[in-house]
Amino acid sequence: MNYEINRPPMAVILAADAGAQLGPLTDSSATCMLHVGGTVILERMIRNCLSCGISQFVLVLGPRADEIRQVLNKTFRGIRITYVINTRYRETDTAYALMLAASAVGTAAFVTFDADLVFEVKILRQLVDMELPNVLCVTRDLSLAEGALQVLVDEDMHVIDVARAIDPKLALGRAVGIEKISARTGPLVFAELALMMENPGNLKAPNEAAYARLVDKGTVVDVLDITGLQWTAIKSTEDLGTANRMFQSPITTVSRGQQRALDEDAKKDTHPT
Repeated sequence: MNYEINRPPMAVILAADAGAQLGPLTDSSATCMLHVGGTVILERMIRNCLSCGISQFVLVLGPRADEIRQVLNKTFRGIRITYVINTRYRETDTAYALMLAASAVGTAAFVTFDADLVFEVKILRQLVDMELPNVLCVTRDLSLAEGALQVLVDEDMHVIDVARAIDPKLALGRAVGIEKISARTGPLVFAELALMMENPGNLKAPNEAAYARLVDKGTVVDVLDITGLQWTAIKSTEDLGTANRMFQSPITTVSRGQQRALDEDAKKDTHPT
């Protein structure tokens, strides 16, 4: 694996979800502030980013914004974090939330996450190390197909469409909620999101809908198949239990050099001389 290629310098984390499906667990805490394996979900995500060389962050916040900001400012002193507030979080979804990040992102390449995701760092490493400029993470896990955003691709594995209405039998898999967007494509994404929001019917659209619209206009978007790797979205108490079974230990930041050494050791163990 090439550890020296250029990577997105920025992560956009969409953390404006009301977390209603988690019931009492989010009565006094935002979803991204829940603990998995002894570490707050949002802290786990940011440490994964730091391990992959991403050191600038834009957080779009909704409920409990002050609480989140205080925790992160204490945990990550010296890290550049820009906060954007979505005051309409109850009536909007991730497309609107991502649109709000436009001025904070500017013209930088970025990776975007739904803040209720828990994932192993290997997923992010693979994504940022890909030389392809625009990439959606996809899983073929059929147990996650129902009601999910399905990703339809052509024979070259370029995205054709992303929508819940796509038949899972025709799709490559479901969108995970982790994407990489290039510096060239970023302004197109934000312009498309602004255009979408002129129609009130799009307020509840996912941010992936903007990528699908850009594909129709000629932008090339590729996929990273992460089937078999460890991740889950926290949409219910059952999901939280699944996450804690997957990730049972607090997270630590691992530098790229340390990861390279770990990968080389693992390769030696797999192929002993």
